[in-house]
Amino acid sequence: MAQPRLIVVSNRIPTGEAPSGGLVVAVHDALKACGGIWIGSSGKPVDTPDPGLRTISSAPYRRLAFDLSHDEYEGCYLGYSNAVLWPLFHHRADLISVDPDHARTYREVNDRVAGLIASVAEPDDLIWIHDYHFLPLAAALRKRGLSNRIAFFLHIPFPTASDMPALPEQGLMSGWLAAYNLVGLQTNRDVSNCQDFLRGSGKVKPLAGGVMQYKDRHFVLRSFPIGIDVDSLATAAADADTAALRLGEGERLILGVDRLDYSKGLPNRFEAFGTYLSRRAPDDPRATLLEIAPPSRQDVEAYKDIRQELETMAGSVNGEHAELDWTPIRYIRRNMDRSLLAGLYRRAEVMLVTPLADGMNLVAKEFVAAQDGADPGVLILSHFAGAAEQLDAALMVNPYDLIDVAKAIDKALKMPLHERHARYLSLIATIREFDIKWWTDTFLAALQDLAPMPAQDSAAYEQLA
Repeated sequence: MAQPRLIVVSNRIPTGEAPSGGLVVAVHDALKACGGIWIGSSGKPVDTPDPGLRTISSAPYRRLAFDLSHDEYEGCYLGYSNAVLWPLFHHRADLISVDPDHARTYREVNDRVAGLIASVAEPDDLIWIHDYHFLPLAAALRKRGLSNRIAFFLHIPFPTASDMPALPEQGLMSGWLAAYNLVGLQTNRDVSNCQDFLRGSGKVKPLAGGVMQYKDRHFVLRSFPIGIDVDSLATAAADADTAALRLGEGERLILGVDRLDYSKGLPNRFEAFGTYLSRRAPDDPRATLLEIAPPSRQDVEAYKDIRQELETMAGSVNGEHAELDWTPIRYIRRNMDRSLLAGLYRRAEVMLVTPLADGMNLVAKEFVAAQDGADPGVLILSHFAGAAEQLDAALMVNPYDLIDVAKAIDKALKMPLHERHARYLSLIATIREFDIKWWTDTFLAALQDLAPMPAQDSAAYEQLA
């Protein structure tokens, strides 16, 4: 039996010839296997948007891009997606910036993209939609009469039921999700949060096996923790040249790699590292925190604030603890080559992954994959990272508790080899078992097992889309 064609939809589409990054490689391989289509935004807004889809590449599968106008980019991407949904889903409802025009633009863009997808979709195609930019997209496709099997995967956390009332469109959310055949979330905690919200909406009834009933329709809600390409990361780490990083004799390296985002808990991390420095014994070796945090969404006000706060805190910690030949915090605010990052993972004695909220956090898994198994480093992991459900052999911390993190840093730097090795063996076994290929294969198999959604009166989706 021939494998159905796959259509993938994401906010951005890779434009380079050689795919890089775990998710991109996984989707690339899946599309290559079934000759599918990848549809995504062309990136930055344009003055005169192309009304249709523009072909970027035709082999080994088609890559099609759509343009956003300046108003669409402002309202849909910067506005509703990143100033409403992103803070809400990361449990920062206090940072939401509500604008009815942005909500309208978000739905209009989803409706326009649905029309573009419908123009190329065939009845048997599987449609796999990624992330919070496209929550209403299935409803907009159903409005056009598509009965295809459509799946959605959320890469970020799902908000708690108590946070959801901060969203003016919360009344539409259950219908948006119910228009999919399969809704995939990162963790069991996310599934529980989503079930609580759907149950509380009064519109959805949970059935057995993750099946949810919305009116006369059924959809499936499940956890699919995303993985990484372990072998490629391990190879890159072993081959990387990190000689440019110079440390003093006996100096220990603690590493942090994050996007510059308030969800990552970076101010807490800097403060906790300062607490560790204040508590360390005089004869303890020096430790340097190398934090690499390239900026993102620089046009959103909250990101300007976090950048200024981090620069102030780094200066404060260094001013109190630095010596003529030692700078405790080295803070780099720009992107670094992926292969160099892999080498830094391998060289670091300790990795700090301490987000306040995170869908998964693949940096934690990349650090484990990069280690020299004979002399592995130690992963310090926040309870609030999605990866914490799988990587329980890490040193778990509460990122809000500065003393807890400081103690974990001290323990990690002093951990004997036999314990580091035992923890590493547990962690590497997990990320190998649940790697990126497992994630892709498991998700698509679950979608294929579902029946197409019966045709509905398109008017039933008019309000949702």
